[in-house]
Amino acid sequence: MNEISELDLQNLRHLIGGFSTTHCKMQAYAEQASDPNVKQFFQKSAQSAMEGKQQLMKFLQ
Repeated sequence: MNEISELDLQNLRHLIGGFSTTHCKMQAYAEQASDPNVKQFFQKSAQSAMEGKQQLMKFLQ
């Protein structure tokens, strides 16, 4: 893999942090939801955020 610039690394860190924060918030919202449809929506959103984070982490390997 080609080396990434320091700016790219900072941008990746920022995006990964955002996905991580989103995942945690969506998980918390899902745990608090009483409506099954709302709960499922937040669970899917949390899973999507985790997948986004994992895809970005591949650039750091």
